Amino acid sequence: MSGMLIYLMGPSGSGKDSLIAYARRALNAAYAQTWNTALHTRQVLRPVLFARRCITRPAGAGGEGHHSLTREAFQQRKLQGEFSLAWESHGLCYGISADIDARLAQGALVIVNGSRAYLPEALKRYPALLPVLISVRSEILRARLEGRGREQAADIDERLATAALALPDIPGLVTLDNSGELEEAAQRFTALCEQMRRMPPLA
Repeated sequence: MSGMLIYLMGPSGSGKDSLIAYARRALNAAYAQTWNTALHTRQVLRPVLFARRCITRPAGAGGEGHHSLTREAFQQRKLQGEFSLAWESHGLCYGISADIDARLAQGALVIVNGSRAYLPEALKRYPALLPVLISVRSEILRARLEGRGREQAADIDERLATAALALPDIPGLVTLDNSGELEEAAQRFTALCEQMRRMPPLA
């Protein structure tokens, strides 16, 4: 498998969707400009795929654009092997289509919005993935969760408690702080994606 996988993690409210949206716009705009240069220098310039998640959440519930599935439909697809990654969190099921394997085989850079708790399983499936953790200070995270009005107070407390749990020591983990201005963290994440897009194929 010659492609590369970025596994993005962070608590609800950390801004993962916003970082992904920023990076998608920036990389799409830069792709045409850099393509000719990459061909001229014979540099690898990977296509980029931002994997869209399947979630057992209504399509109009806010947050990221996703494929909405009932729990029954989700479990059926999971049993049929249609997900390369699948997990549950806060009462919802999340899945990443197995189609990413074909894109990785073609050398693409694939960015996945993942789960911290599911990372050990994801590493078993993709040992060479790059884990990226988005961190936010607790008081700022609480303010963001309260501001979006999607959770009750008890749910916010639960999410904050989960966010405070430390990850085990993970080789190669990249941490990006998104406690300040979104554009600062978004630019760092985009630069990381751009760096990975230009790396040579894996053996």
